Amino acid sequence: MLLGPNGAGKSTLMLLGASALAPDAGRVTWEGLDSCNRRDRKNYRRRVGWLPQSISPVPGLTVREQAAYAGWLKGLSKREAWDRSATALERVRLAELAERRGHELSGGQLRRLGIAQTLVHQAELVLLDEPTAGLDPVQRGVFRDLVADLSDKVHFIVSTHQTEDLAEIYDTVMVFDSGMPAFQGTTKEFFSLSSASSSPDRRAEEAYRSLVRGEA
Repeated sequence: MLLGPNGAGKSTLMLLGASALAPDAGRVTWEGLDSCNRRDRKNYRRRVGWLPQSISPVPGLTVREQAAYAGWLKGLSKREAWDRSATALERVRLAELAERRGHELSGGQLRRLGIAQTLVHQAELVLLDEPTAGLDPVQRGVFRDLVADLSDKVHFIVSTHQTEDLAEIYDTVMVFDSGMPAFQGTTKEFFSLSSASSSPDRRAEEAYRSLVRGEA
């Protein structure tokens, strides 16, 4: 999990990881693939998926067509993308809505479709930028359970300023503030920054506030 207040630089960091931005210095790599190397970029982008803050339905496409279209954009053949789209939608619990138009989905369902779009090309790492922003508690719970179910096969990096689900899902935490890391370690190490007598949600908030002093 990547924690930090609004404006801390989380989205910029995610864009660098998604190869949508190129670093001014240093390198962004995954499993030896350099996101800025032309020879590596196509394979890098197939193995690293990205879910931006806003997922928009493609006009006129069904849910399955949009998932398949995402796979085709990543270099799959039309047939392969279409075949894989069914499996991807099944994994995010949208198979029963495959023939529905994308604009008919709720906000939570659109986020799940966004994950399906990364799973079509079998991404190994999925970057999620504020994935639960604007979702109601029920939608957030469904999304949280989905990430937990997929985490045995897919690596997730989630950027957020919300600490509610930290104890249940995430193994490691980085706190980002003013463009710089303020903490990086395991969830257990993060919780150790707070009072042991507090509830898990309260402890996460206390630890976060001890690191990000500038947030009102």
